[in-house]
Amino acid sequence: MAKNLWGNYEVSKFIDSRGKLNDAQISEKLKKEIETQKTYGIQYYPIFLLSNNEHIGCCGLRPYDNEKRINEIGVHIIPDYWRNGFATEAINTIMEHAFNKLKVTALFAGHNPNNNSSRNLLLKLGFRYTHDEFYPPTSLNHPSYLLTAEEYLQRKVD
Repeated sequence: MAKNLWGNYEVSKFIDSRGKLNDAQISEKLKKEIETQKTYGIQYYPIFLLSNNEHIGCCGLRPYDNEKRINEIGVHIIPDYWRNGFATEAINTIMEHAFNKLKVTALFAGHNPNNNSSRNLLLKLGFRYTHDEFYPPTSLNHPSYLLTAEEYLQRKVD
């Protein structure tokens, strides 16, 4: 599953300057997610279609600022499933969990400056641009966004 996702150049070009990841790099990335789960109780979880149980991507959380209880949220979808609303559905589910179950104070998100679809998704979901932040895996400054718990609750009321 991880190989079909992170081994796909169209996915990995936005998250890693190495482009298409090889088997060892994919294994290391998956190992890091498992360690994050063991250490912090959060990770990027696989996404499956309900209709046929096909793996289409992953979505989840990473620690960002533990002291302030801010997690980073993200989603990776296999290109065959882009533009079908799966990223929106997955992010909404993770946001609900983060704010209502984990009681985070805010969610941080960033995206590759060349990924306009991610920018549009974050803005649609109520995230607000805050700054550009250097992202070592791509060696680029990524536009970065925040959504506070208060903003999330207000978004749910509107």
